[in-house]
Amino acid sequence: MNIETKNTNKDSEERTTSEQQLHTSEMLAMLVQPDTKLKDMLVEYVGTKFDKEEVTVNMIVEALAHEFPEFVYVVAEENFLRGYQLGLEDAYKTVAGTPEEDVAEKL
Repeated sequence: MNIETKNTNKDSEERTTSEQQLHTSEMLAMLVQPDTKLKDMLVEYVGTKFDKEEVTVNMIVEALAHEFPEFVYVVAEENFLRGYQLGLEDAYKTVAGTPEEDVAEKL
């Protein structure tokens, strides 16, 4: 499975991300530090389940998806809808002819 994203620059060059690259993102590979009670419980549970001393965000997501799919489904659906809404807003701005804001100009 490939996920394709297109740059909006003049060249319109296409960049493809493989599924393996998507699942090895730095954010998902981050180690979780148990600094609250809930994090401590999650890290302890996931560490025991996967028989690992170090627990990553990806491991917690996998455990939640297996043990509590209703929760993960709702979060994924919310993220999808927000992304879809943002895409529609961007499309309407393009059709309306409103110039896009440049983040660099704000800095």
